[in-house]
Amino acid sequence: MITTDIAVIGAGPVGLFAIFEAGLLKMRCHLIDYLPQAGGQLSEIYPKKPIYDIPGYPTVLAQELVDNLLKQAEPFKPTFTLGERVEKLDKIAERDFILTTNMATKINARAVIIAGGLGCFEPRKPEVEGLEKFENGKGVSYMVLDPEAYRNKKIVLAGGGDSALDWTIFLSNVASEVSLVHRSESFRGAPDSVNKVLKLAEEGKIKLHLNSNLSHVSGNENLQEVGIVNTKSGEKHRVSVDNLIPLFGLSPKLGPIENWGLEIDKNAILVNTEDYRTNVEGVWAIGDINTYKNKLKLILCGFHEAALASHSIYKYLNPGVKYTMKYTTVNGVNEF
Repeated sequence: MITTDIAVIGAGPVGLFAIFEAGLLKMRCHLIDYLPQAGGQLSEIYPKKPIYDIPGYPTVLAQELVDNLLKQAEPFKPTFTLGERVEKLDKIAERDFILTTNMATKINARAVIIAGGLGCFEPRKPEVEGLEKFENGKGVSYMVLDPEAYRNKKIVLAGGGDSALDWTIFLSNVASEVSLVHRSESFRGAPDSVNKVLKLAEEGKIKLHLNSNLSHVSGNENLQEVGIVNTKSGEKHRVSVDNLIPLFGLSPKLGPIENWGLEIDKNAILVNTEDYRTNVEGVWAIGDINTYKNKLKLILCGFHEAALASHSIYKYLNPGVKYTMKYTTVNGVNEF
C-alpha cells in the first residue's frame, strides 16, 4: 500500500501546483490520474496551445507549463499513480483515508485533495457487445500506457484522429501485426501522419480497413478475435488478435466521485471558499472540479485555491500547532 500525507486526485496543472504548496509545508503528496501522463487536459488535448493568462508569462505553451510545474515540484519528491482511476474513497478513521483504484492500487492518505479538472476523462467506447469483458488487462485498452506491452503482439487499433494515427505508426515497429480500422476514407489527423499510415499500408507493414467498423469481440479469458465489417460493401473480416485499442477520444465525467457523499451542483463539487474544503471532513476540492459563487474556471484561480487548501490541510493535520507563514523569498525552497 502507498502511504502519503495528501492524496491528490488529478494531475493537471492545479494538482501539480498543490504539490509545491504542500511541500513548502513539509507535507508529501501522491497524485492519481486516469490519464497515462501528468498534465491533465494540457498534455492530453492541447499540449501545443499557447496560454496567455499565467502571471509572469506573456505566453507559454500548455506542455511547457506542465513541464515547469513538474520541475517546480521536484524538490518535494511527489509520487504518482497514472493510468488508473480512483473508484473508492473510504474514510477509516479521523485523518485516515483509503483510496482504491480500478486496478486495485490502494493509497493510504491523511487528507485528500480532489483536483480533477472537468472530471475523470473517460474513453469514448465503440458500441460493441461484450467489450467490457476484455477490459482491465484482458486485451482491450483505451489508451497506450506502455508500448512495450505490445511487443510482438497482434493488435487492432480503431479511430481516425491523431492518437490513432500516431500509435499506428509507432506500434508498426513494435507489434508483429497491426491493423487500423476507420469508419471513413478520410482522417481527422495531421496530413503528415495520414501520409505515413497510407505508406505503411502500401508497403504491407500494416492492414488498413477504411469505411469499416468493429462488429464483435470474442475470446475465453482473454481477447482472441475482433470482427470488422465494411459499411459500404458489407464484407466481413475476422481478425485474430492479442489486443484491441479503440481510440475515439475522451469525455469528461465526474465518474465515481458522485458516490462519495460530496455535495454536487451541476457536475461540480460545492466548496467553502474560506479554504476550499468540501462537506466531507478531510477532503478539499480545487480547480475546475469545484464550484462556488463567482467561480472562474481559470488555471491561475486554481493555483490560488491550491495555496489556501494546502495551508488549511496543514492546520487540519497538525491541530494545535502554531504556524507562521514564511515567504519563499526569505526561506527558499528546502527539499525533503
